[in-house]
Amino acid sequence: MIVGTAGHIDHGKTALVKALTGVDADRLKEEKARGITIDLGYAYSDLGDGRQLGFVDVPGHERFVHNMLAGATGIDAALLVVSAAEGIKPQTVEHLQIVDLLGLDRGIVALTKSDLANDDQILERMAEVETLLSSTSLKSAEIVPVSSLTGQGLDELKAKLLALGESGKSASGFARLAVDRCFVLPGAGVVVTGTVHAGEIRVGDHLLLTPSGLEARVRSLHAQNRPAEIGRAGERCALNLSGPRLSKDAVRRGDWVVSPELHAPTDRLDVRLKLLAPESQPLKHWAPVHVHLGSAHVMGRVALLEGDKLAPGETALAQLVLEEKVGALAGDRIILRDPSATRTLAGATVIDPFGPPRNRRTPRRLAELVALGEGDADVLPKLLRLESGFVEAARFGLARNLRPGEVDKLLADAGAVKLEGFGLLAETLAAARVDMVETLKAFHQTNADAPGLQTERLRVSLKKRWPASVFRALLDLEVRDKTVVVDGPFLRLPGHSLTLGARDEALWKKIAADLIRERFKPPRVRDFAQAYTVPEADVRKLMRRLARLGRIVEVAPDQYFLRPVVAEMIGIAHAFAADFTAAQFRDKLDNGRKVAILILEFFDRHGVTVRRGDLRRTVPAKLEQFGPRPG
Repeated sequence: MIVGTAGHIDHGKTALVKALTGVDADRLKEEKARGITIDLGYAYSDLGDGRQLGFVDVPGHERFVHNMLAGATGIDAALLVVSAAEGIKPQTVEHLQIVDLLGLDRGIVALTKSDLANDDQILERMAEVETLLSSTSLKSAEIVPVSSLTGQGLDELKAKLLALGESGKSASGFARLAVDRCFVLPGAGVVVTGTVHAGEIRVGDHLLLTPSGLEARVRSLHAQNRPAEIGRAGERCALNLSGPRLSKDAVRRGDWVVSPELHAPTDRLDVRLKLLAPESQPLKHWAPVHVHLGSAHVMGRVALLEGDKLAPGETALAQLVLEEKVGALAGDRIILRDPSATRTLAGATVIDPFGPPRNRRTPRRLAELVALGEGDADVLPKLLRLESGFVEAARFGLARNLRPGEVDKLLADAGAVKLEGFGLLAETLAAARVDMVETLKAFHQTNADAPGLQTERLRVSLKKRWPASVFRALLDLEVRDKTVVVDGPFLRLPGHSLTLGARDEALWKKIAADLIRERFKPPRVRDFAQAYTVPEADVRKLMRRLARLGRIVEVAPDQYFLRPVVAEMIGIAHAFAADFTAAQFRDKLDNGRKVAILILEFFDRHGVTVRRGDLRRTVPAKLEQFGPRPG
């Protein structure tokens, strides 16, 4: 277990850690010279029976609260230090507030320098501390009078710390370590230290640094100050890392060392936020704040989601919009301080580490956040019954550091089925399938001469407006089960067919032959009308109907090309090694400048080509918009 000290400057935190472990946690020259802790210090107490306590010694000076926070968010239990000689001081209060906002409910109070106080003074101090703790997460913490100088109470304190139990951090998820130090050891290279928040890290593992994305391999590691092959959740580890672009300057406090599956930097965190009371001022929407998460410290703003002000002591849903990307997962604890970094304002718990930039205050989104605030076992039954109706399994697992098998089990326990990466309740899936078939059936009944609905038109015509990715998964299921047929660019029911009458079919055969013979310079509607002595309006109606069927494409008014020919012409344009001119395209088709320009302008309108002056180039993503290119 990792124990973090907390308390006012000069109340004896570092001396107490040294008395418990034999290690002086002040490691910097300036700390030795000034006699105060400036940065995080670490020490370990080996109990001789395989058990070990790790201590994070934090600064008590108000100027170094940001350093205190870098260590506090990785601890399992708090050791609140109060001087029996001086009693409660400002940083005692602020450090306790931070412990409370972090949700730490395991801890002990050490009443230090007890050799300088008589029994009555000690009883008075204990009463003061009990009153201070009464409204916090440490309200049940025991108070132990101790003296680092005489050794009074040290054995009792150590026994009570051990009785708090082991770390509660989960070893089941993917690995995640919060970096709080980085240095270079001669002959070894880059070393990072920090607390493992989840999973296990093994020698030889290939990991990533978040948010930078740098690759790192674990050459060796120390866990709890001992050489080891594995570092587990709840342990402090030192990792000797190597990587192609890794250097001391490339790593900073606040980075995470994670399994590749967890590399997902984010700058929008949806949280449940609690504002301190009662001395705080109301927190306004879009207020600037210092954000402390893990060992990271970044600036950001608070976007309140349930009003424009938050009163002291109240809680609300909010989105933290950060100036820099960080690594964050659901359940992470956050501390917010004011813009001048002189006061702790609030604490927050991450609900969704990938908050949306838009529609974040809609009733639909707020309902999702309320459901996401539940524990792993309870969230899916509520989430799947909301208006959205689905869960993206990979995103859900990433946000909560759950392995795919764990997500699948939670979906099964919630009565859900998995469809191409999405989880839906069985009844939701059944209703969606009926909706798709019924929508197509209704369209066929009212549009008997239409071939069907195009994909996007069907999506927006359904009773429930599914996101495109979910709709595609639902549609793929219907196509596989042959309840919906893909007919060119259209979707239809299996029983629906659209055929031309005998007269139109005969005319189409003649026109199709002409379109094949003159494929790059086809006749226009009026030319067909004159050639086959058919009213121009009838030819135009037939051509439009054939265009809806997907057989031909209207490139310009009354100028139709066979659909495969359009795909062929796109391939010809793409075959140019670099930008090309209209003249070059014309020469390839041998169809005259006027028709070539009409074709290229059609390509421009559909995004197939991009024009810059007299030059054009094709857009790779659009090359198969009208079908696969020949060859």
